[in-house]
Amino acid sequence: MASLYVLTDYICAAMDRSNITRLDDGSFAGRIRGCEGVLAFGASSDECRTELRSVLEDWVLLGLKLRHRLPVMGDIDLNLGPQLEPADAL
Repeated sequence: MASLYVLTDYICAAMDRSNITRLDDGSFAGRIRGCEGVLAFGASSDECRTELRSVLEDWVLLGLKLRHRLPVMGDIDLNLGPQLEPADAL
């Protein structure tokens, strides 16, 4: 079920594409396929996943602010301009 918040849905769809890997030193590294530069580390896989979500949130917000083209996640495209309704539709 979709939430009321498009950014929440986008973050969840992106996290579904995440990959957490155990490193040789026992720590964990996480990446998200399609999100260039989103990388996180943690002592446990849960800690890494939490950090990865935080990095992703910052990456998305900065990308929106700087008008970078963001990857489509699921069926959510944050690159679309606003859809304005005519004033008489109110």
